[in-house]
Amino acid sequence: MANDTTVTVVGNLTADPELRFTPAGVALVKFTVASTPRVFDRASGEYRDGDPLFLTCTAWRDLAEHIAESLAKGTRVVVAGRLRLSRWENEEGEKRSAYGLDVDEVGPSLRFATASVKKMTRTRNGDGFTPETPADDPWSTAAPASAA
Repeated sequence: MANDTTVTVVGNLTADPELRFTPAGVALVKFTVASTPRVFDRASGEYRDGDPLFLTCTAWRDLAEHIAESLAKGTRVVVAGRLRLSRWENEEGEKRSAYGLDVDEVGPSLRFATASVKKMTRTRNGDGFTPETPADDPWSTAAPASAA
């Protein structure tokens, strides 16, 4: 990992994240981020959209499930991870390659939106994650305390 190329990309999800599970039950999510730079056109003296970058992102385990539950098509995100090059041959024997991102961190961009964060904690009974409730949360009890 010390020699991995790490990058941060800001862009929009092109579709809802696709959550799957491996045969061993490990969560995997794939999503594509589109990032379009603004470039200055000297001929016109104005800014215009540059060539878009479409980057396929992959996340695993709990992060994968959190992404699938939290993000949707069009969401502006900040994604950090390790750049990966995949190489293969197509059916005609032509060599192909594509870059992708193994996601380490992801979150909604707050430049044009707001977000509510729910911290998740592990439970001991094995049912996955449950929202953490502060001990002094008055809404955590079934009935309001009576005023004496």
